Amino acid sequence: MAPYVRVGASYLRVDESKDVMEDPIGALIEDFSEVFGIADVTMQLLIGSIGLALLGIGFHRNSDDYAKISAVLGWPLIGLFFYLYSSHFVEISDPVLILMTAGALPAGLTMAYWEWSSDGSSVDTIVWARGFVVWSMIPYYLVFGVPYLNMAFVQFTAVSADVMLEFAGIGGYEIGPMMIERHQKPAIPVSEWGGNRLVLSEPLGEGGFYAPMENSEGQGVVSFILACSALQSMAVFIGAIVALSSVHWKRRARALMIAIPTIHILNVFRNAGIVWLTDTYVNWAFMGMGIFDFAHSYAAKIASLLAMFLMAIALFDLLPELHKHVMKVMKPLLDAPGVLGRGLRQFWT
Repeated sequence: MAPYVRVGASYLRVDESKDVMEDPIGALIEDFSEVFGIADVTMQLLIGSIGLALLGIGFHRNSDDYAKISAVLGWPLIGLFFYLYSSHFVEISDPVLILMTAGALPAGLTMAYWEWSSDGSSVDTIVWARGFVVWSMIPYYLVFGVPYLNMAFVQFTAVSADVMLEFAGIGGYEIGPMMIERHQKPAIPVSEWGGNRLVLSEPLGEGGFYAPMENSEGQGVVSFILACSALQSMAVFIGAIVALSSVHWKRRARALMIAIPTIHILNVFRNAGIVWLTDTYVNWAFMGMGIFDFAHSYAAKIASLLAMFLMAIALFDLLPELHKHVMKVMKPLLDAPGVLGRGLRQFWT
C-alpha cells in the first residue's frame, strides 16, 4: 500500500509506482536552491515575495514612471511562484488545480506583455489587475506566515465542520491536538514544537499545521489544514474588491461583508459533507478513486468554482466597476474566433 499524505481536508494516497517526468523548470529552481543552500520551498516563497513586492510598487505607486517596469518584472515571478505548485497537484491527481497552477506562468508572461505593449487605453484595468493579485496574496500569506493565525484558522475550520455535523445529527467526531509537519521532517504535536509562533521561521511540509479529526470509534477520518478554510477563495474576492481604488470604501466594505461570510458558510457545508462521505462510504470506489478523492478533488471543487462564479455575478450588480475590469481582462478570449469566442460573448454580455 502506498503511503498516506495529508493534503486538503484529508489523507490522499499517492501512487509512487508511477513514473512522473521531472518538470525542467522545477528542477532548475531546485538547483538554484542548492546553490544558495536553502530549501526549494523557501526559494519558491522568495520568488513570490519579490514578485509581490514589485507588483505592489506597480499598484500603490502607479503614477510613478517606474511603476510599469516594476509590474512587468513582477508578473512573471508571480506566475512562476504559482506554477511551482503544479508538480504537487500532479502527484495528488487534482485536475482543477493542475490546470490553474500550470497556467499561471503563461498567464504571468501574458500580463507582462500586456503591460509592456499597452497603449494606455486599459491602464485602469491593468492597475486593478496588479492590486487584485497583491491584495489576494497578502491576506493569505499573512495568515500562512504567522503560526498563531495559521493555527487559529485551521482550528476554527475544524470546529465549524464539527458543529455543523452535530447540528445535522451526525456528530460523535472529535478534533485531535494541533499537529505540525515541517519540511522533510515527521509530524509532531504543536505542543512539542519549539519554533517561533509569531513569525514562521522554517519551511513547512505538505500538511503544515493541521487538526486531525477522528470518528466515534477512534479512527482517523480527515485532517484539516489551512487550505480547508476557504481562505484562498476569500482572498480572491478581497483582492478583487480592495483593488477597486476608485470605488468608495463603503461600497467595497459592503461587498466584502456579503462575500466573506457567504464563502465561509458554504465552506462549512462543504467540509462537513466531505467528512461524512469519507467516514460513511469507506469502501466506495470508482475507477480506482476513493470517496474522498472524488468528493474533495472533483465534486466539491467544481461546486466551489460554480459558487464563486455565481457570487461574482451577484457582486457585478453591486460593483459594476469590477465587471468592467473583468470584461477587459477577458477581452482576448471574448474576441477569440469560433465557438469559444461566441459562447463566451453570449454568456458574459
